[in-house]
Amino acid sequence: MFVRTKSNGKQSYLVIAENYRENGKRRQRVLHRLGRLDLLQQSGKLDGLMLSMQRFSEKLAVLGAHAKGQTTAGPAVRVGPGLIFDRLWRELGVDAALSRLLEDRRFEFSVERAVFLTTLHRLVSPGSDRAAEKWRDAYRIEGAQRLELQHLYRAMAWLGAPLPADGQDAASPFSPRCNKDLLEEQLFARRRDLFTGLDLVFFDTTSIYFEGEGGGSIGQYGHSKDHRPDLKQMIVGVVLDSDGNPVCSELWPGNTTDVKSLIPVAERLRRRFGVGRVCVVADRGMISAGTIEELEAMNWSFILGARMRSCAEVSDQVLTCGGRYQEVIAKGCSSKDPAPLKVKEVRIPSGDPSGVERRYVVCLNEDEAAKDRRDREAIVASLREALKDGDKSLVGNKGYRRYLAARGERFSVDEEKVKSEERYDGKWVLRTNTDLPAADVALKYKQLWMVEEIFRAMKSLLATRPIFHKRDETIRGHVFCSFLALLLRKKLEDRLVSKGHDLEWADVIRDLDNLVEMEIGVDGKRYVIRSEAKGTVWPVFTSCGAALPPTLRQV
Repeated sequence: MFVRTKSNGKQSYLVIAENYRENGKRRQRVLHRLGRLDLLQQSGKLDGLMLSMQRFSEKLAVLGAHAKGQTTAGPAVRVGPGLIFDRLWRELGVDAALSRLLEDRRFEFSVERAVFLTTLHRLVSPGSDRAAEKWRDAYRIEGAQRLELQHLYRAMAWLGAPLPADGQDAASPFSPRCNKDLLEEQLFARRRDLFTGLDLVFFDTTSIYFEGEGGGSIGQYGHSKDHRPDLKQMIVGVVLDSDGNPVCSELWPGNTTDVKSLIPVAERLRRRFGVGRVCVVADRGMISAGTIEELEAMNWSFILGARMRSCAEVSDQVLTCGGRYQEVIAKGCSSKDPAPLKVKEVRIPSGDPSGVERRYVVCLNEDEAAKDRRDREAIVASLREALKDGDKSLVGNKGYRRYLAARGERFSVDEEKVKSEERYDGKWVLRTNTDLPAADVALKYKQLWMVEEIFRAMKSLLATRPIFHKRDETIRGHVFCSFLALLLRKKLEDRLVSKGHDLEWADVIRDLDNLVEMEIGVDGKRYVIRSEAKGTVWPVFTSCGAALPPTLRQV
C-alpha cells in the first residue's frame, strides 16, 4: 500500500491505494479517500495522521527520536573497510593459507587477525604497528579488538622468521627463505589452479630507508632511490604476472644492486613456483652481460631495457642503423589516447662462431621526440646566454654540463654533443632473445610501466616510517604486509573494473572510511544506526557482492 494524490478537476485529493494484478496486468485501486490535500495540510490533520502512524513503525520511531535528540548515543565505529577487505581477504584465501601454516603452532592470540589488522591499516591509514594498535579502536574489525601491540610485533616476527635449514633450498644469496615465502607460494598455487600460470613476469625494485639502525643486517647503506644516502635502507622487489597480480616480493639488504638481483629472482621463481620457462621483463637497471648470459643458460626469455648512452653498442651501432619504422600505435586526437609508438628491429652480429645475432628493438614516440627536441633547444639557448656572463658557475648545473666543452680555461657549447643528442629523442631500446614480433616486444615492455604504477601505490602503502622494529624478522614481516595490501587493492580494483566502474582509489578509501555505525538507546532498548552510504560505497559493495548493513537494527 502507498499514499498518492488523485486529481478531480482543479482539486487534488489524498488517497490510500494499492497495486494488484488482473489478467497478468498490473493495476491500481483506491482503498480510502483521506480528503482534499490542501485542507488536510492547512488543518494540520495530515501531520497528526503521520505522527500517529509512526508509532506503529519502530524504525521510524527510533529515527525520529534520534533526530530530536531523545536518544543516548555511544561511540561511532567505522565499518566499511573491515567489511569489504575482510571479504576479499577470505576470497584470496589468505586466512586459510595462514591457518595451514600455523596449525602446528600454539599462539595465544590469532596471528591471522593480527596480520589482517596490520594489512588493513596499510590500506586505509599507512603507519607503524604502534599506530595500527591505536587506529584499530575506531574500527569494527572482526576478531581484532583484543589484539595488543605485542601481538602485532610477534605476528610480524613470525612472518619474517627464517625457515629451518632444510627449508632453505630456494634461498637467494641476499636473504633466507621465511614464513612469508611459504604464504606467497600457497597463495599463488591457489590462483594458479583457478586461473593462470607464469609465462610472463615483470620485476622491479625500490628502496625504503630507515630512521634508525634498520635491524641486525637488513639495513645497509646503498644507492638510495629516495635520495637519502645518509640513511640505511632495504631493497624491496616485487614480481607481477602478466595480469598485474603481485606474485611474490623480495626483501634484501640495502646494498644489493639491481644488476645482481634479477638472476636470484629468476632462480627463485623457477624453484619456488615450479616454472620451467618464462619471459622476464625488467628495466635497464637490471641489464648486464653476465645477467643475459645466465638467463640464456637457464633457457629463459627476456625483454630488457638497454642503456642507450652508456652502452657503446647501442649508441654507436643500434641507434645509427638504418631501416624503416613500423607503426604500432597511431597518433591520437586527445591526451587520453594511447601514446604513439613506432618500432624498428636491429640485429647486431655477436662475433660468436655460431653466428648468433643480438636482437634489439628500437622504440620511438614522436610526441616525446618533439618534446625532447624543444627541451634541448631551450637548454642550449639558455646556456648560450649564460656563457656571455661567465662560465664557472655553469659546470654545477647538470642540464648545462651535458652540452659544455672545455676550451683551455674557458667553456663553450659543445656543438657535436648537441648534434649527437638528437639520436636519443623520443627513443628507448630493448634487448630481447624472444621470437616475438618487434611490436609485441615493445608492447610487453610498456606493460612494465604497470609495475611502476604498482610501486607508486606501494610507496604510499609503505609510508610506515619511522619503523620501530629492531630485528630483521619483524622488519621483513612489517614490510611484507604492504605486499598483502597490494593483493587486496588489486583484487578490489579488478572487481570494480569488471562491473564497469572507473573509480579513484583515494575516493574509494575515503568513502569506505566514512561509513560508520553508532549504538543508540531509546526507551531502554539498544539499536545500531548506520550512516548514509555516500559516493563510491554502493559501487564497491555491489562489485564485491557484499550487503550493506541495515540502516537500523536492534541489538
